[in-house]
Amino acid sequence: MVKSLLHLEGLFILAVSVFVYYQMEYSWLLFLILLFTPDLSMLGYIFNNSVGAMCYNLVHTYTLAILLIGVGYFGAVDAVLAIGLILAAHIGMDRMIGYGLKYPTDFKDTHLNKV
Repeated sequence: MVKSLLHLEGLFILAVSVFVYYQMEYSWLLFLILLFTPDLSMLGYIFNNSVGAMCYNLVHTYTLAILLIGVGYFGAVDAVLAIGLILAAHIGMDRMIGYGLKYPTDFKDTHLNKV
């Protein structure tokens, strides 16, 4: 049940992020280009599992997305707000399909399940 709620939460975050992005009339080309950019954080795994998990988790927590959304909104910086919404959509999409934050033991060990 808990895992299902986390997947559902991801779906809602994805949907709300896309809806707000649409309402703000930002570029869909930018959305498509940046949607999978957060996965570049996996390059940390080139060094080792600990560095990889740290890099991945820093980019794949809602904290960074919310910070960017807040700075973009309250600072009236559309580019930052758009990037924050795209990051939130990416994280929501990941959570929806079962990708979670990584443990330093192995790339496949996540807080949601073993991928």
